[in-house]
Amino acid sequence: MTIDFSDYVACLKTDPEHPHKQALEASYHEAARVMSAQGLVHYLTGMKALCSLNKGEDLILTYVQHLPAVVKEVGEDITPDLVGALMKLASHTSGTVITLIMANMPLAASRLGDAEVVRGYLNLLHQLAGKAPRGLRPMMENMDELLGKLTLGGLRRWAMWGAQAHARDLDGQLAYFGLQTEPSRAVLQKERRGTLFVDNQRKLNFYLRALWARAFFMRPTSGDYESRLGLRPFIEDFQIHLPDAFDNFRGISGIEVYRAAAAHGAAHLVYTTAPLSAEQLTPAQMRFIELFEDARVESLAIRAFPGLRKLWLGIMTAPLTAKDEAVELHPMVDLMMRVAQALLDPDYQDALAMINETAAAFHDACARRGEDNRISWNAGIDFYNRAVAQYHLPNLRVLENVPIPYRDDNRYCWAFDENRFLSHGIDYLPASRQQVRRQVSAMELANEVDVETAGDDAQEVWVCSTEFFPYEDHGVSFNALEGKEPVSEPFYYHEWDYHAQLYRPDWVTVIERRQGRADPQLMDDILTKYKPVASRIRHLIDALQPQGIVRRRGYEEGEELDLSAAVRAMIDIRRGVMPDPRINIRISRHVRDLALVVLMDLSESTNAKIGGLDQSDPTYAHTPSILSLTREATGLLAWAIDSIGDTFAVHGFASDGRHDVQYFRFKDFDQPYDDGPKSRMAGMKGGLSTRMGAALRHAGWHLTRQSASKRLVLVITDGEPADIDERDPQTLRHDAKKAVEDLRMQGVHTYCLTLDPQADRYVARIFGENNYSIVDQVERLPERLPAVFAALTG
Repeated sequence: MTIDFSDYVACLKTDPEHPHKQALEASYHEAARVMSAQGLVHYLTGMKALCSLNKGEDLILTYVQHLPAVVKEVGEDITPDLVGALMKLASHTSGTVITLIMANMPLAASRLGDAEVVRGYLNLLHQLAGKAPRGLRPMMENMDELLGKLTLGGLRRWAMWGAQAHARDLDGQLAYFGLQTEPSRAVLQKERRGTLFVDNQRKLNFYLRALWARAFFMRPTSGDYESRLGLRPFIEDFQIHLPDAFDNFRGISGIEVYRAAAAHGAAHLVYTTAPLSAEQLTPAQMRFIELFEDARVESLAIRAFPGLRKLWLGIMTAPLTAKDEAVELHPMVDLMMRVAQALLDPDYQDALAMINETAAAFHDACARRGEDNRISWNAGIDFYNRAVAQYHLPNLRVLENVPIPYRDDNRYCWAFDENRFLSHGIDYLPASRQQVRRQVSAMELANEVDVETAGDDAQEVWVCSTEFFPYEDHGVSFNALEGKEPVSEPFYYHEWDYHAQLYRPDWVTVIERRQGRADPQLMDDILTKYKPVASRIRHLIDALQPQGIVRRRGYEEGEELDLSAAVRAMIDIRRGVMPDPRINIRISRHVRDLALVVLMDLSESTNAKIGGLDQSDPTYAHTPSILSLTREATGLLAWAIDSIGDTFAVHGFASDGRHDVQYFRFKDFDQPYDDGPKSRMAGMKGGLSTRMGAALRHAGWHLTRQSASKRLVLVITDGEPADIDERDPQTLRHDAKKAVEDLRMQGVHTYCLTLDPQADRYVARIFGENNYSIVDQVERLPERLPAVFAALTG
């Protein structure tokens, strides 16, 4: 196989006599054995991209020679991510360090063992390049020892500790990351985990093959970035995902926990032949059913291999350590632990008769029809009903933390439509209740009988791709007369779990909707109502207008020659004096380059009257609501921004749980501020709850599509983040804070104008000091908002 590398490695000398030519040919032959045709294209494209960095020949040759070994370990899909990561690092560190990173990639791939974990490793290197760039070289030189002792999570905590401790001490960075200091060794020993998956993967494969005489695919996962607890085992795409390390559990070695977890996952794959139905179940009921389903597959495995009972029961009944005894279990969790032991051990007798009766009935059902998973469904619901009659039902997170480390999260067992909840985070909805949107032709639409009573709950919505006009030609389509504006396709966003210090992937669903319209004259009347305020805003506008061309003197290079400075320089030359070389003028054009989203909280609380008046108060009818003041303030601000000429959008949001965050676009960036946006703003209504983090991420997504150099989200809210499906008030506050931090990393600034007089308790933690204002008198909102905008963007 011969290939012309001249188009891909123009920075190398590839003449026939040069050794580079032979190295390239040999490496390409090795790559062809482990990569597909598309993988080879990515391989060659990566050569060309790295050559464009001009970081030296060693980097190119290292990449060419080592990438096949990386692909052999974790697959060829890692190639674009690896090349992209190296190109990002090029702006932070030298070519020598990047070459070292590439040289260590085969080691990292073999020790981490999974493409997704390797991507996490590349992200860690990018973070370190910004926080501790001097530490990358010594860290790479000690990577063999580090990856031999640490998981990716442990490596991240060790590296971040050093980066924070020696943020301004460059010599300290060299010593810490070179493992030359006592703190470095101490943190390394602290973060060292008991048993690593990569050291025992082959043993576990042989173990499962010896039991079931078939191959099982196992992959490591890394989720212990902050808590050291790691991810729970899970099964996805018929692969068993296990934590990248297990510590010893109550005196039981980590390898025994690995055997138990692998055998339990394999039992699910072998004996789960039909999914469970989750229709009309609560999450708590599902946790109880999972308890019995785990016992069912384990009983079938024990029937074939009796020795597995000793393995699983040994972990479940291991004596508590002093640390475990200090943790008080919720009574419901203790009940679940006891019934799990009774289901696994037929000889176990509990002091509670209800547990003994449940276990006896379940053992009998398993003996007669153990292959039918409906016995788990029935037994779980029955035990749930009996348990909640005697014990208080705790928070769902408490039920999810039953201390049985080898059991998986049971996502494999449930009958969700194409497992969409795994990839998109939506709640389960039975197929009979899902709404379908069909594209139909005009003839199909004309021949179908109208259903006048159909509403938003219709099972099927027909969409015609072209406008459909009635026979009486009035120039108005049926869609304009009777149709409803379609909602957008769903947008899925992560949400931050501050307990686990991890993102819940694709947890929140944002859907863009349209609110109703009203008379646009209402927005014009606002300017008349606030005429004195509008007059002051006009002065602010004049001060914020672009200043045109500005000339600055005193530069060595510029667009024009400064004649006075040039004459002085010639005089100095004639006098034999060194002249001043700064004889040029630089010309800069002052143009405002701003994109802004005004994001309004349109939750139910905005319908309240100012001062909290109720309908019995005689002044209730004449007192404005918070929503009306928000509309007036936004109307004044929109008029001001439109007069300046900045790019802006007016959006709003409300939420009805994590699966339905409603996002309203009253004015888009490319729309003029005319009667269209005004009519929508005049018709805005409040309702539902305030899931702020998801709305901020979606507003940031809209802003990142704008080419402005400065981007700003201006939030107007009357209260803290909250939603109907989240009982812990801190959860959505921490998520909103994380959303603000994520937007800041993308170059999007946020500012909050809140009407909540108690907002000092939380708004500073979410948006940061000096990034919020509290309007003590809500009536002053229309005059405060334009002034805040002027201060932010002037």
